[in-house]
Amino acid sequence: MTGIPARPAPARRLSIPRLLIAIAVTAALVAASFIAVRWAQAAAEETASPWFAGYTDVTATPTFAFETPTSPAAKNVVLSFIVADPSAGCTPSWGGAYSMSAANKQLDLDRRIARLQQQGGEIAISFGGQKNDELATTCTSVTQLAAAYTSVISHYDVTTLDFDIEGDNLSDTAANARRAQALALVQKQQDAAGKPVAIWLTLPVAPTGLDTTGQAAVRATLAAKVDLAGVNAMTMDYGSGLPAGTSMIQASEGALTALHRQLDALYLERKLTLSDKTLWSKIGATPMIGQNDTKGEIFSLAAAKQLNAFVLQHSIGRVSMWSLNRDVTCGSNYVDLQVVSDSCSGVNQGKATFAAALGASLNGKPHFSAGTITTDEPVDPSSLKDNPATSPYPIWSDSSAYLQGTKIVWHHNVYEAKWWTRGDTPDDPVLNEWETPWTLVGPVLPGETPIPQPTLPAGTYPDWSGTIAFDKGQRVLFEGVPYEAKWWTQGDSPEASTSDPDGSPWVPLTQAQIDAITGG
Repeated sequence: MTGIPARPAPARRLSIPRLLIAIAVTAALVAASFIAVRWAQAAAEETASPWFAGYTDVTATPTFAFETPTSPAAKNVVLSFIVADPSAGCTPSWGGAYSMSAANKQLDLDRRIARLQQQGGEIAISFGGQKNDELATTCTSVTQLAAAYTSVISHYDVTTLDFDIEGDNLSDTAANARRAQALALVQKQQDAAGKPVAIWLTLPVAPTGLDTTGQAAVRATLAAKVDLAGVNAMTMDYGSGLPAGTSMIQASEGALTALHRQLDALYLERKLTLSDKTLWSKIGATPMIGQNDTKGEIFSLAAAKQLNAFVLQHSIGRVSMWSLNRDVTCGSNYVDLQVVSDSCSGVNQGKATFAAALGASLNGKPHFSAGTITTDEPVDPSSLKDNPATSPYPIWSDSSAYLQGTKIVWHHNVYEAKWWTRGDTPDDPVLNEWETPWTLVGPVLPGETPIPQPTLPAGTYPDWSGTIAFDKGQRVLFEGVPYEAKWWTQGDSPEASTSDPDGSPWVPLTQAQIDAITGG
């Protein structure tokens, strides 16, 4: 709006007291700005921090007092399980035994949650589980299903939802589609209300990652445009999928690494490129502490500490465990430790707890991932360039052939060929391990340099010469490196065997062959 210009105010001089006040106010504003920036930085750091929250079975007997945590690591809990009421398929219940109001009256659940929150703890709520029907299985209306999920969110004012989908619930493709559609609707409504929710899928895994049903559940959820906080792997009960001689921690780390590869492929299907760091932040790990349901599978305290180290190394998004109810040594009257108990671990823990071992240095909170938006992250090609001077093995080339057991470097990682391969990109995103000829060994470490090919002393074998013919099986030295002829050859340099192992008549001796020669 325009009009007569305002008259300039007469100039005023500040008295000494006013000047001091002005200086003080300015200083306070500067300090406040600095503090605000620090708070923002701290919040950003916390947002990226992995978090720990143990599952607790709300309906288990004896009742577990999650509201009085025995250690800081046990302050955050995943309350389980909300399932369909057996007599009303679209009505949520705790374990099919208590409505939300009945759980408040008979289990004092609401008050116990408030007590936990008074102590700085948080809850997430898990739907599904092994024994009952997840709501999507019995509620065939997407809008009613969304309303059921929303009623739980509203009742407990919760920011983090966990969907433990396994067994028949997981193989029900129609239920997976309904759940995904309902969650997309819930997420949209909660975002509009300024109360976003984080949604996790908790799925069974093998040491090779998700099976086809787990992959389908993630795919359906992403296809419905649900913005997943992540996929939480149930690193437990491997059964016949556990290779002989493989420990529980080895199987778990393998499962999480495979899940990382699978999520990369599943997001690329949706035309979303995510960085390694973001993909790790979208992964959770949930072991079954102590004795697992499968005999002979025991997740020890030592394994818990190793898993914690793996989580910290990769900044995995979350860690949970089944369950806080079980985090104690069984009493002397519990005879068969191979039978899983709901109230003890089946291993001798002494004074130690799995919660403390798994949750060490995990300072994040479940609610930090609520409202986080997954967006495409274009990769800077220069960040993937490998330097031969700092790589322990040759850089992969699409024109070279590689024999089984050959190690190469690609995008700052070491890979090993599982079988003969040519032109197969080592980090090509695939859903199943058998689809790639490469096994990821691990990252190139700081300070590494090329590993020299093993050599033998001069005179051990004749030096190669382009003018001499060599018969099959004859051995030569080329710059000290021993080679063996695969067939008659003359004029073919052994140096070419690296880039063309099939076409070259020469193959370098293995370390085992060299050790046999030198007695090493």
